Amino acid sequence: MEGIIIAGFGGQGVLSLGQFIAYSAMYEGMEVSWLPSYGPEMRGGTANCSVCVDKKPIASPIISSPDTLIAMNMPSLTKFASKVKKGGTIIVNSSLITEKVDRDDVRVIYVDASDLAVKVNNPKAANLVIFGAYVKNCKTLDKANAIVTIGKIFAKKPKFLQSNIAAFEIGFDL
Repeated sequence: MEGIIIAGFGGQGVLSLGQFIAYSAMYEGMEVSWLPSYGPEMRGGTANCSVCVDKKPIASPIISSPDTLIAMNMPSLTKFASKVKKGGTIIVNSSLITEKVDRDDVRVIYVDASDLAVKVNNPKAANLVIFGAYVKNCKTLDKANAIVTIGKIFAKKPKFLQSNIAAFEIGFDL
């Protein structure tokens, strides 16, 4: 099983990013769980979610030691970095986190997600940039299927589809 914790401020698309991963895994025939956690203030407050992906049924959605941490802001990195399994992966939104991860037993991937999203004229798509980087580096999901997932999620909002796919692609191509 792969356990993923995604954390940041409300409004950064943290919960949506978890859903992109969960839906992509579901569309590939895997078992998934998605467990959101957020404060009542939502936008600007803390938000995180846990996503479990496996080929076998998942016994619990609770993740105490994630395989992967996606940290969208510094408080999230501070809170969860020490919990990542040895040999795991930490993906850092380096647009908002300037400090380096102080662990040498995990793989750390720095993604200038917020700034790259602006480059594709979609400043709200930093989460999709990170999604692309996750798909490329964690090898759990298929790229083509991830793009199909984005299409399904944005089917009712087609005007955002191409810029969201562009954000995913720029993250994947890092």
